[in-house]
Amino acid sequence: MHCTRLANSPSSLLTIISYPRTIVLDCVNMDLKIGKATPKDSKYVEKLEALFPDLPKRNDIFDSLQKAKFDVSGLTTEQMLRKDQKTIYRQGIKVAISAIYMDLEAFLQRSNLLAELHAFCQAHSYDVLVAMTIFFDTHNEPVRQLAIFCPHVALRTTICEVLEHSQSPPLKLTPTSSIHPNLHAYLQGNTQVSRKKLLPLLQEALSAYFDSMKIPSGQPETVDVSREQVDKELDRASNSLISGLSQDEEDPPLPPTPMNSLVDECPLDQGLPKLSAEAVFEKCSQISLSQSTTASLSKK
Repeated sequence: MHCTRLANSPSSLLTIISYPRTIVLDCVNMDLKIGKATPKDSKYVEKLEALFPDLPKRNDIFDSLQKAKFDVSGLTTEQMLRKDQKTIYRQGIKVAISAIYMDLEAFLQRSNLLAELHAFCQAHSYDVLVAMTIFFDTHNEPVRQLAIFCPHVALRTTICEVLEHSQSPPLKLTPTSSIHPNLHAYLQGNTQVSRKKLLPLLQEALSAYFDSMKIPSGQPETVDVSREQVDKELDRASNSLISGLSQDEEDPPLPPTPMNSLVDECPLDQGLPKLSAEAVFEKCSQISLSQSTTASLSKK
């Protein structure tokens, strides 16, 4: 019924006809070995193909679209990274996850690659770049590989450890040779783990990183602050507090009077005033005298 209403306009009809093509491409021709197609995907494709029997055969559609999708000839490194990219952002950490449609080994051999990866991350404020490559071997079997580029040692180490030890789902990662310490490369044994399934693992890795840095979840943090710096700040604050409490223990100062925070040169900036009993009585006398003078003038 919904498809019939949409088909009343030519633009809507073209949209409907594109649906099976989109699903077939995204689900890799409904291949069960890839693990991306759901029963609902298969159901919708079959219904749409029944509505439009004149469409090309499913295999022909997939082969044509797959060839165009994997054609990265002439693209720069940045264009390849942005061709199919997802981004996650959490507590000041920004992670890019790019699909690369070629063999990782060939990608890593691109001229001046490391400088281009660094420039890409700087230009878009990415702290981490995850590249998931996919291609098909000579037997038309899918091959997936992972590369994690991150200049921050602690963050990179945490992400790699979480991915390497993941059991839900297991990635079955095998480390491969890398061109630089800031880049870790892997062969992914479990080819059914797509980027969609990788995203929760990256979120888990970020949580582990924040926990290791003692950053409460959901609170603002300062990136790249070492634990030693935090300890020094705590010690400085503690010493200042103890020093303040040790002064005038026999005659503790009165609490400060609240003041407008917008007033310039607040006298409390110079410390609490030293009050004595004589000063208090003198101030009270001045106030009393001022009130008496005001009252006598008002009577006149």
